[in-house]
Amino acid sequence: MEIVWCTLTLIFSIFFILKLFSPQKPNLPPSPLSLPIIGHLHLLKTPLHLSLKTLSDRHGPLLSLRFGCRPTVVVSSPSTAEQFFTHHNDIAFANRPKSLASKHLGYNGTAIGFIPYGDLWRNLRRVTTIQIFSSTSLHHSSAVRIEEIRFIAGKMFRASGGETQKVNLKSVFYELVMNVTMRMVAGKRWSPAAADGVFGQSLIMDICDYIPILRWVGFNGFEKRLVNLQRKRDGFLQDLIDEVRQNKINNSSTKQRKTIIEALLSLQEIETEYYTDDIIKGIVLLMFTAGTHTSWLTMEWAVSLLLNHPEALQKARTEIDNQVGPGQLLEDSDLSKLPYLHCIINETLRLFPVAPLLLPHFSSEDCVADGFNIPRGTTLLVNAWAIHRDPNSWDEPTRFKPERFEGVEGGREGFKFIPFGVGRRACPGAALAIRVMFLGGTETSTVMMERVVLLLLNHPSTFQKARAEVDNHVGHRRLLDDFDLSKLPFLQCVINETLRLYPLVPLLLPHYSSED
Repeated sequence: MEIVWCTLTLIFSIFFILKLFSPQKPNLPPSPLSLPIIGHLHLLKTPLHLSLKTLSDRHGPLLSLRFGCRPTVVVSSPSTAEQFFTHHNDIAFANRPKSLASKHLGYNGTAIGFIPYGDLWRNLRRVTTIQIFSSTSLHHSSAVRIEEIRFIAGKMFRASGGETQKVNLKSVFYELVMNVTMRMVAGKRWSPAAADGVFGQSLIMDICDYIPILRWVGFNGFEKRLVNLQRKRDGFLQDLIDEVRQNKINNSSTKQRKTIIEALLSLQEIETEYYTDDIIKGIVLLMFTAGTHTSWLTMEWAVSLLLNHPEALQKARTEIDNQVGPGQLLEDSDLSKLPYLHCIINETLRLFPVAPLLLPHFSSEDCVADGFNIPRGTTLLVNAWAIHRDPNSWDEPTRFKPERFEGVEGGREGFKFIPFGVGRRACPGAALAIRVMFLGGTETSTVMMERVVLLLLNHPSTFQKARAEVDNHVGHRRLLDDFDLSKLPFLQCVINETLRLYPLVPLLLPHYSSED
C-alpha cells in the first residue's frame, strides 16, 4: 500500500510540473473544472448518458472532458454530431480507442467492432455487408425468422397446458432473437446451458483504461474477469466453428441452407492466412453481442409503450388486419405494407436507444469540429439519448408519438435519429435488427394487448382501479418497467382474466397419441 501512495504522490508532482510548463492547446471545447489524475471522472454518475446530458446542458452540446489520462469530447446535439461525421472528420474519427475490452474480448483489437480503420476493416466490413447483411442474404434467411416465430409461439401455447398462464415477454423475446441468430450463424437453435454466462452486454471502457496504475495493481479484478470471460467465449465460438467445419465435410454433397460460419469458412479456404479462425470468431461475436440486444430490448420497450398508449396499439392492429389479414403470420415482405408499425419501432428506438451512448470513436489526427480544435488521440462519445430528445430537433421530445416518423423514408432523420450509430462505423446489421423486431414484436403480444385494452375500455370501473393502482405504486410521471410488476397485483389479475376469456389459441396445437 505504501508503494501505491508513493507512486500516486510522484504522479501528482509530475502532473503539476507538466501542467505548469506545457503549452496549452488553444480553442478547445468548453470544459468544467477538472482534478489532477482523475480529470472529470468525479463528475460522472449512473446512468452515464443522463450524467453527460446534465453536463452538456451546463456547458454546451460539445463538451471537452478528461477521463483520467484520456482526453474526451461529448456530442449531444444533431448539428454538432454532423460536424464529426461528414467530410474529412468522418475518416479522422473512424477508429476505436484501445481498451482492456478490445484487447481481451476483441481478439487483441482484430474483431470487426474494435479493429482500427484501414484496409483490414474495410475488407471485413465489405464481407459482413455482402455475406450477412445484404438484401439477398436477408431474403435467404427470412424462412429462419418465420420458422422461429412459429416455434416460439407453439412453445408458449404448449407450456400453458390448456390453462391460462402469465408470459414473461422478456425471456420470450430473448429466446426468439438468440434462436434466430444461432440458426443464421451455425444452423441450430440456441442452447442456454451450453452458453451460460458467455454473452451479454460488456463494458467497452473501464476506469482501469483511464487510470493505468489501477490496472497494474489489479484494481477490482476487472482484467481478470475479462480474461476468464474471453476464455469461455473463445471456447464456445471455436466449438461452433469446428462443428460447422466437420458438418461441411460430412455433408459436402447435400444442398442445405448456408450458414454464416459456413460462408466464412468458404472464404477461409480461398485465403487461409487472411480469414483465420480468430477473424471468423470476431465476426460471429458481433452477431451475438451487438445484434441480439438491440432486437429483444427494443421489442420489450415497444410492448411497454403500446400498453401505455392503447390508441397506438389499436392503430397498429387495424393496419395489420387491413394490410395482412387477421390471424395471419407476418413475413419480411409485409414490412413495406405496414408503415405505422415501422413508425412504432422507430419511435421506440428514439425514446429508448439500446446504446444511449454510441460506441466510442477515436481521432487519428488533429481536426476541427464546430469551430473548436480536437487534438489527435481524443475519444469521441456521442450521446444518442440526448440527441433523440433534443427539444430543438423534436416536437414534444419526451412524448411517445410514432406519427412523427410518417412520411420519412426508411425512418431516416439525418443526425437527429441515430439508433444504429453514425458514420463509417455505423452498425451494418440495422436491416436485420429491424426485421427481427418487426416479426417478433407483433405476433406474440399484440393480440393479447389489444384484448386487454378493449376490455378495460368497456369496463371503466376496472380501468380506473388499475389506473389508481399504477399511480399509487409507480406514479404517473414515468413508464412501467419489469420491476413494477410485483407491485401491481390487480393489473396482473386484469391480464389473467383477459387470457381466460380470450386465450390466444382457443384450440391448443393438436397432440397425437403414440400408443394405446
